[in-house]
Amino acid sequence: MAALPEEPPEVVVKPDPDGGVLPQPPPAPPPAAPPTTAPAEGEAAGAPGAGGEAAPPKPAPPGPAASPAPTDRQTLLAVLQFLRRNNLHESEDILRREARLLGEEVAAVALSPAGPGAQGTPGGETDAAGGEALLSRVAAASGAAGGGVAAGAAATPGGAATAAAPPGKVGGGVPVEDQPDVSAVLSAYKQQGDPALYEEYYSGLKHFIECALDCHRAELSQLFYPLFVHMYLELVYNQHENEAKSFFEKFHGDQECYYQDDLRVLSSLTKKEHMKGNETMLDFRTSKFVLRISRDSYQLLKRHLQEKQNNQIWNIVQEHLYIDIFDGMPRSKQQIDAMVGSLAGEAKREANKAKVFFGLLKEPEIEVPLDDEDEEGENEEGKPKKKKPKRESMGSKSKKQDPNAPPQTRIPLPELKDSDKLDKIMNMKEATKRVRLGPECLPSICFYTFLNAYQGLTAVDVTDDSSMIVGGFADSTVRVWSVTPKKLRSVKSAADLSLIDKESDDVLERIMDEKTASELKILYGHSGPVYGTSFSPDRNYLLSCSEDGTVRLWSLQTFTCLVGYKGHNYPVWDTQFSPYGYYFVSGGHDRVARLWATDHYQPLRIFAGHLADVTCTRFHPNSNYIATGSADRTVRLWDVLNGNCVRIFTGHKGPIHSLAFSPNGRFLATGATDGRVLLWDIGHGLMVGELKGHTDTVYALRFSRDGEILASGSMDNTVRLWDAVKVFEDLETDDFTTATGHINLPENSQDLLLGTYMTKSTPVIHLHFTRRNLLLASGAYSPQ
Repeated sequence: MAALPEEPPEVVVKPDPDGGVLPQPPPAPPPAAPPTTAPAEGEAAGAPGAGGEAAPPKPAPPGPAASPAPTDRQTLLAVLQFLRRNNLHESEDILRREARLLGEEVAAVALSPAGPGAQGTPGGETDAAGGEALLSRVAAASGAAGGGVAAGAAATPGGAATAAAPPGKVGGGVPVEDQPDVSAVLSAYKQQGDPALYEEYYSGLKHFIECALDCHRAELSQLFYPLFVHMYLELVYNQHENEAKSFFEKFHGDQECYYQDDLRVLSSLTKKEHMKGNETMLDFRTSKFVLRISRDSYQLLKRHLQEKQNNQIWNIVQEHLYIDIFDGMPRSKQQIDAMVGSLAGEAKREANKAKVFFGLLKEPEIEVPLDDEDEEGENEEGKPKKKKPKRESMGSKSKKQDPNAPPQTRIPLPELKDSDKLDKIMNMKEATKRVRLGPECLPSICFYTFLNAYQGLTAVDVTDDSSMIVGGFADSTVRVWSVTPKKLRSVKSAADLSLIDKESDDVLERIMDEKTASELKILYGHSGPVYGTSFSPDRNYLLSCSEDGTVRLWSLQTFTCLVGYKGHNYPVWDTQFSPYGYYFVSGGHDRVARLWATDHYQPLRIFAGHLADVTCTRFHPNSNYIATGSADRTVRLWDVLNGNCVRIFTGHKGPIHSLAFSPNGRFLATGATDGRVLLWDIGHGLMVGELKGHTDTVYALRFSRDGEILASGSMDNTVRLWDAVKVFEDLETDDFTTATGHINLPENSQDLLLGTYMTKSTPVIHLHFTRRNLLLASGAYSPQ
């Protein structure tokens, strides 16, 4: 091969040693070396590669001798050929000038029946098929160009060189294709390797990773689980049942403890037929498992697989994994452990890049009634002097516009009724008497215990003004209690209502039937356990969702069912009203969350993307976003306006069962079966805190009214209080390494724990801060 002139600033195209069909180019300045027609030593001249091309030369031992020149050449020719075919002559000329390639060469390639560098393509395919196949692989490689990836070659044990296709979704976080089509998914496991060698391949990789430097070992260890699953499924799919069983038994103990539940499901799949109807495995095959790895670790892995000619593992890496490469230091074991654990690996970095309007909407100005009410209240107390400053503070509060808030009209919100305005005034008055919480001033906790709840308590909610509490039960009933001396009354019958003087001041009192007054109302209508309940902000309505697949809207004036919303086909696990009323969200076993409006029979939005049940749902305080937690161990944030998923948070090791937004809308707290409470910065899309202490599922989370304290309630029969101010005040938002997701969580969260409060034997399933910051907790007593 002729020597190449060294010109670092120029792009030099090296000749293709096995491209025998190319004509000799006429001399051009600067002279490129003429291509030789004889195949290089140690290379199989006519072996067809994966895309109808002959393979590049077998790599030399590690060192400067190995050259990716043939691949570079083929890539260029394929791109030029594509540009010519699509009449993009200007782009073609620019690229050719930069690469110093002559038009005749490209033309020759286009005319050659076998495509660039493939002398013996079987069947004499035209360049369209070979070129397209090559181009699709070139596209994948160019997507990876940011990651410095060139297609290498590996020789099979038989000695014939085969091309190792370029990695599909790697490098710089540039996705080439997001979801493989269905046919590709079903045939994904048809690539046949020697079943007897699977254990050897996996052991070899395991040995390599365990012997790698400490800084790379933690990152590369992330490969064990997805590779183990896909190799096992490949063996099962190709009906090597004994080899699959042996492979599973030998290596399943090496996987991280938080994958044990998934492995239990996997171990039950021993025949090809089992795979067809199994949703978990279909998910695993359709969604690429995401690994976040530093560039150095990735290059190390790639070099190892190519040197060892380990095609089987390399194919799985390309086909089923998405390697999100970042520049910089590799992450530590602790940093990786904090973020991994979900069904599909970590979130891609670009999944959390969209802008989120996490600020609060401007409060409506309620002036005239506020003055009257205040005047009355202050005259009673005999302190009229306070009137002026108080009014100013109320007015100034409502005039501030949060720079991170969405436009006021971004989504249509219901107008405030007179009764809502009165309620807001009451709320403001209560706020002036609110206790300011902090490490030195913890809230009092009042626990509502449901005794003799043999019906099985499954859900609880409390009204915003803490006047009513509702319980959903496994016997399909919904029970509403008044927790104030004021009893629950229904509206009178139509005949009695016609006799009422509608002009009187106390008409709202007169329409209520005193005969129906009681502390408890039972609502019948569901035909299965009730899993979620939610009061409307104005306390006129109540939502309940059930195993029967419906969400029901109940009137709290008549205590009857107004609407049954049928959209979910399976159990509905949770439902919640928007903080502004009118809209509500539901999530269920069918893996989607639905957004509804009370006056529509059909959902307005369907939020699809979770890989398992949607177990809990929450509205953002500004009502523009919805958070959903799922059994796939991820939390997603959805935009109500367009239905897009704008955040994916991974880090929990079990299904998520509780969500809570901070009152300022900036942060989200999530709790799961792993007993951890994780805290997320919504604007930056990053985990910012981890609170460890609970020993069982965290079923309830709630921030105090001003956001100083986070309360968590768990199946371990405790309520814990955490210092939310301390967690969030240390955050240096400028130093956030959003590019790499390097997060440094404190080793010990005990200094954030302000108190632990045990119940005798009552799991905590709901928490609620009153308007004055008294903490209400509730659960059903379960005798030991």
